[in-house]
Amino acid sequence: MSFLGAAGTVTGSRFLAQAGGRSVLVDCGLFQGYKQLRARNRQPLPFTPADLDAVLLTHAHIDHSGYLPVLVRDGFDGPVFATAATRALCSHLLPDSGFIQEKDAEFANRHGFARHRPAKPLYTRADAERSLKRFRDAPFMRDFEPVDGMTARYSRAGHILGAASIRLEIGGTRVLFSGDLGHHGNPTVPPPDPPPDCDVLVVESTYGNRTRNDEDPENELVDVVRDTVGRGGTLVVPAFAVGRTQLLLYYLEKLTREQRIPPVPVFLDSPLAINATEVFLDHPNDHRLTIAQARDVCGLPRFVRDVEASKALDADPMPKIIIAGSGMATGGRVLHHLKTYAPDRRNTVLFTGYQAGGTRGSKMLAGVESIKIHGQYWDVRAQVRNLDMLSAHADRDELLDWMSAMARPPKQVYVVHGEAEAADALRHAIQERLGWPARVPEHGEQVALQRR
Repeated sequence: MSFLGAAGTVTGSRFLAQAGGRSVLVDCGLFQGYKQLRARNRQPLPFTPADLDAVLLTHAHIDHSGYLPVLVRDGFDGPVFATAATRALCSHLLPDSGFIQEKDAEFANRHGFARHRPAKPLYTRADAERSLKRFRDAPFMRDFEPVDGMTARYSRAGHILGAASIRLEIGGTRVLFSGDLGHHGNPTVPPPDPPPDCDVLVVESTYGNRTRNDEDPENELVDVVRDTVGRGGTLVVPAFAVGRTQLLLYYLEKLTREQRIPPVPVFLDSPLAINATEVFLDHPNDHRLTIAQARDVCGLPRFVRDVEASKALDADPMPKIIIAGSGMATGGRVLHHLKTYAPDRRNTVLFTGYQAGGTRGSKMLAGVESIKIHGQYWDVRAQVRNLDMLSAHADRDELLDWMSAMARPPKQVYVVHGEAEAADALRHAIQERLGWPARVPEHGEQVALQRR
């Protein structure tokens, strides 16, 4: 097995498993955050895409699926297995990613701030749409053969709609990829299934060095909305389109219905988040809400689909809540809103979860006085907050609890999908508390898989 991403970082998940002349890639994500990480997206893969037999996705987030258009464009013509909800979400996420990259390149070329001239997108919307033809549905809790000689089984990971852990039996060895794991406190997504028996465990560690902020998210949200509206300001929420947006809408609808926050208008200014919200409604068996609850929650915001309506929000001085992507302020319509609202002290920029190092989100939470957007610096005078308890990731103790539910210890644990400090902290906790051999692999490292 080769660790081709998410080793020492949280993005770019790609794990290549090979045996008996067959090879499959578990997750095919984009690197995000620091420039040196993003540069990896344009480096050649250490294998020929046409030689790959299949791809298995744990879930739809771009850091797990966003490199598929490149893989297909460069020659991969095998199946991409994913749960039905993940496939539905990717049908919106991947074309949106290609579209944003094309627009960003056009914008950079038009305004002349690109370092590479001309600026080129990593892939286009057309590339993304071609990759969707490779998708095949993978069932939960049923064995199937993605390629001859390998068996896969998906179980719920509790992270976002359709998210899965994958156990892959390859060359007689059972390898469990946790994917991104959620937790039991999420009111919209079912909790993770107990982990199945395995020989080798590849576990995520996004929050491997911390425990969840146990503050009540409802109380925190009430304070933020009331304070901002009381100042006559606007609340700008850079939200992840899939999962976090629907969770945030759940709380806002509940607090509005209970009259705990003022009835200011809520705008969902993200075509991708709107599409993801509609996918949420279409998959009632993959979330925790009743059909009536889901309709109420998803009916709260006013959907903003076109660009002119989005621009009009910035010309309206009335207090309001704007939810727009992207969740780490790395792109999307929220950048234009930040130009308008970040320089004004009356407003609040509210992040809703983990912010990878190097992103605008992490810089703003660190207290920078200005932020660079589209080649220019913009003052940050608005309040900047983070409701990190809304994160869809399990914390250290929840990860350890999930692992300890295994019937038998695995022979080896590889700790991935975490910044260096978080990954090493979880490695240490696994060794100390569970007594299991664990280590953090290097980027590009190859290991031999061994049965217990």
